[in-house]
Amino acid sequence: MKNKIAKLHPNIWIVTITSFLTDISSEMLVYLIPLFLSNVLGVRMAFIGLIDGLAETTASIVKIYSGALSDKLGKRKWLAVTGYAISTIAKPFLYFANTWGWVLGVRFTDRVGKGIRTAPRDALVAASVDKENRGYAFGLHRAGDTAGAFLGIAIAALIIWLTQTNASLLSANTFRIAVLASIIPAALAVIVLAVGATDVTVSNSGTEKPRLSLKEMNPRFKVFLGIMILFTLGNSSDSFIILRAQERGLSALQTMFMLMTFTAIYTLLSSPLGALSDKVGRKKIIVGGWLAYTLVYLGLALASAGWQIWILLGLYGIYYAATEGVAKALVADLVPEAQRGTAYGWFNAAIGITALPASFLAGLFWQGAGAWNGFGPSSPFFFGAGLSLTAGVLLWRLV
Repeated sequence: MKNKIAKLHPNIWIVTITSFLTDISSEMLVYLIPLFLSNVLGVRMAFIGLIDGLAETTASIVKIYSGALSDKLGKRKWLAVTGYAISTIAKPFLYFANTWGWVLGVRFTDRVGKGIRTAPRDALVAASVDKENRGYAFGLHRAGDTAGAFLGIAIAALIIWLTQTNASLLSANTFRIAVLASIIPAALAVIVLAVGATDVTVSNSGTEKPRLSLKEMNPRFKVFLGIMILFTLGNSSDSFIILRAQERGLSALQTMFMLMTFTAIYTLLSSPLGALSDKVGRKKIIVGGWLAYTLVYLGLALASAGWQIWILLGLYGIYYAATEGVAKALVADLVPEAQRGTAYGWFNAAIGITALPASFLAGLFWQGAGAWNGFGPSSPFFFGAGLSLTAGVLLWRLV
């Protein structure tokens, strides 16, 4: 492991620190937003799913063009810096949100920033490490990202504890204090990346010239992309897990502690599982992660008490650690360097675009309204478990 660390390009550390700071900021808010919408603004479940889905779909469309542009320019850094800066500028406007449309507008702008930065940043990581250490580098990046999430959730929990006498439901005042606190680490992240990272020049020549179309991509990459879309259709926003925990009896403060458990496990396992994928292959690790997801979602569907959701969300960290960084390393394995920005754009876009129908369907399933009568809070999790199991079988057989 020490040998792997010594071989890492400084960019890996800079990008990891940037993601660490960004996630401190983002995770202070991302899990409070569904509680704010539900507890303060009284928004219905279907609209909460729609807000999350529209925000992610926006990011996804932008990712395609941003990734292709970074391939065309042969530069990654400043597109990533621009994306982080846009998200940072958007966050303070949540302080003034008093309708679900306002929240959607801020989330929309924040996700545009994410869409601009994600593909160039991932391509910068891939270009800064050799293949033998690629899984470890992406795993380390995810570990730093998630360590920031742990700290951000801890700060959110502290704010709830200090500002609310009744922690069962989130108050508007608590949410606004969290928004103000989130601005500082977000701004620091932009500065770290702008000052610390160096661009790795990409050679665009011959048959490897970047194209926005998928036509010239490796067929194995396209099959993997299709399987990811199937999996994501059942992978609705994690907001529904938060609301499931509250529905099963956990308070807002307990929910934050539950999320800290999840992020701690995710952080601890990301680097080891990424390094393991360098040895045993990406596919085995991803399929194992999807199996963990299937079991967790079945548990969420059947859970009768809040403490059970808490334990399941801890196990959910295994799924994230086994798939998030490893899947991005697999993308780099499947496409040449000059096409990676475009490939990461399509990869992230496919996931994000599918998040819209996934989250909206989950909201309809949960609500059990109109033509969907007979469904309820368990149904989105049964649906997700079934699709993840199917996707795992297809990945094992086809890629």
